[in-house]
Amino acid sequence: MDAMSSEDLSRAQLELFHHSLGFVKSMALKCAVDLGIPNAIHLHGGCATLSEIIAGTGVHASKKPHVRRLMNLLTASGVFASSEAATPPPASAAASNGGEATVVYQYQLTPMSRLLVDSNKLGSMAPLIRFLVNPLTVPTFFDMHAWLKADEQAADAGTSSTTFFEMVHGCSVYEMTRKDADHNALYNSAMVAASQITMEIILREDAGRDIFGGLSSLVDVGGGHGAASVAIAAAFPHVKCSVLDLPHVVSQARADGGTAVEFIAGDMFYFIPKADAVLLKWVLHCWGDHNCVKVLRKCKEAIPAGGGGAGGKVIIIDAVMGAGPASASNKETQALYDVHMMHIDGVERDERGWEKIILEAGFSAYKVVSSVGIHSVMEVYP
Repeated sequence: MDAMSSEDLSRAQLELFHHSLGFVKSMALKCAVDLGIPNAIHLHGGCATLSEIIAGTGVHASKKPHVRRLMNLLTASGVFASSEAATPPPASAAASNGGEATVVYQYQLTPMSRLLVDSNKLGSMAPLIRFLVNPLTVPTFFDMHAWLKADEQAADAGTSSTTFFEMVHGCSVYEMTRKDADHNALYNSAMVAASQITMEIILREDAGRDIFGGLSSLVDVGGGHGAASVAIAAAFPHVKCSVLDLPHVVSQARADGGTAVEFIAGDMFYFIPKADAVLLKWVLHCWGDHNCVKVLRKCKEAIPAGGGGAGGKVIIIDAVMGAGPASASNKETQALYDVHMMHIDGVERDERGWEKIILEAGFSAYKVVSSVGIHSVMEVYP
């Protein structure tokens, strides 16, 4: 410590403040979504003053200074952009201030906040923000240290919690979605929102045609309300798409999945319907290696043998740690994603981790086809 220069001490202290206050950024983002600030700016043509934002969100006028501070943080974080706009003073004030113009800040949508507008034709990511920053998930991380100290053998024996979500709530996240209708709806709306954007990116590129275009049938395992399958069926009408998920999920999905997709109630650990290809999107990262191998073996039973062509493959959309853009932002986001999944005992894998479970499940080959943000698309062949 004594050997550190004043500059190093100052920088280290600054960085610790920055990391310790990181949760405020998440909460501010959720606040903006809950207030509908992106919608309010969008309704003013993508550029709005603070007064216009307050009027468009129902915030009390007395809170204007506080909203300014909120917008200052979200602008510094890149969620919104801002600029100064000189405006002429009201006639009544011209004499008192010498007729000088006053400076008013205008706030603009960025590519990031455009994805939070409810009317975005590509879909809104707002439900995902509400899911990731929700009162059931966030408190579980206060017990991460206690869970890490817990006896693994005791957890296996059922005398202690197997995840720190369970440590806090007394049940697994899957039991919570079954018994808590609000949490189940929050989760599924988040998955629909994220799926719409992800599939838009995949399907507009040549890789989408290569992955899905040659299929005649596909089953989306753990596909929730079918957002991915609906997008695939719309892009490739000749592909018969079906979704396999648990009964409490598909019972709510039938109303909003569309007629192009068939919904099947079932458990992927016991049965997967036959198809040319099986899609696993954001499924395997929820499970440890043993359970992933079980699911992959069921997938192998469901597809034609001798893959490598148009059919006979498993399509995995999940993070591959270390893949994608070689940026500090991508690297940190993948690491955040990995630790986030720890609260339900999930894991993000690097390519070696994926290769291990793929080969253990009896597949002969795989390839990473493309990257989509922090996720990658893989094809796995029998």
